[in-house]
Amino acid sequence: MEMKPKLINQQSGRDDVYSDQRIVDFLHTHLDEYGDPKEDIQRCLDYVHDRGGFALLGIVEDEIIGAVIINETGMSKYIPENILVYIAMDKAFRGKGIGKELMSNAIKLCKGDIALHVESDNPAKFLYEKLGFSNKYLEMRLKR
Repeated sequence: MEMKPKLINQQSGRDDVYSDQRIVDFLHTHLDEYGDPKEDIQRCLDYVHDRGGFALLGIVEDEIIGAVIINETGMSKYIPENILVYIAMDKAFRGKGIGKELMSNAIKLCKGDIALHVESDNPAKFLYEKLGFSNKYLEMRLKR
């Protein structure tokens, strides 16, 4: 089976076959313990449609097997121009290099630097390191 990439961005608009709801459901299911509520995932896709970025889907036999969502920050030169918000693979396709291929394609589509947040115990951390991401900063947040 060959994975086919499907790009959804501002220019392509919303897709009837690979609807936001289908993407949200896929991510909510396959992000496992690192996931967010469906409403938050939808807000991320709304940002893609309204402000910039893209969703890159891995498709096999018309089914989503992987998804990457990147939001453009609009803040070049002082923070990275892109934020990797979500990446997930269907469990049946993990460990086969498809996630790396999907992420490599996403990196090629980005203009400028890319930031991401990953928990230290997330196995995807090793994929990011293989792709050239490094841990330059310690992130700190003030929650209100």
